[in-house]
Amino acid sequence: MDNFLAPHSTEAMAHFRLSEDWLDWDINRPSFDESLVAHCASYHAFDRYLSGEDLFIPPRFVSELERVLRRHAYDSIHNAISRSRQTLKTGGYSRTCHLAEQSIRSVLNTEDNARRLLAWHRPNVPSPVTVDMTRTASVITV
Repeated sequence: MDNFLAPHSTEAMAHFRLSEDWLDWDINRPSFDESLVAHCASYHAFDRYLSGEDLFIPPRFVSELERVLRRHAYDSIHNAISRSRQTLKTGGYSRTCHLAEQSIRSVLNTEDNARRLLAWHRPNVPSPVTVDMTRTASVITV
């Protein structure tokens, strides 16, 4: 996970904050913390993808990978909203989703992350075996 989101990244710090203080993370805030939830959702999306949880058909293209990660992030956002005691401001859900999507795209566009993530769940295809056709099979008689 550290290869994609370093421990000091905004996403990892948001994940740590919510994980350590999951029950009371929203009490001291006057409103729903959209940025905190969005970055944590992005972290959860990558973590869930890397674990292979609920991944039945691995993505083949970056666009498919991004859709999978966005779906995972939306699930995390929905969970945070359902547990929060704070109400969302008007447009808060859209802003939270947009921030999570930006974070996901940023990680995918860094170096060769998209290629590495696509290869993460790709089945290992054995290399073609060459068959020596110069020998003939001997017949075994019983």
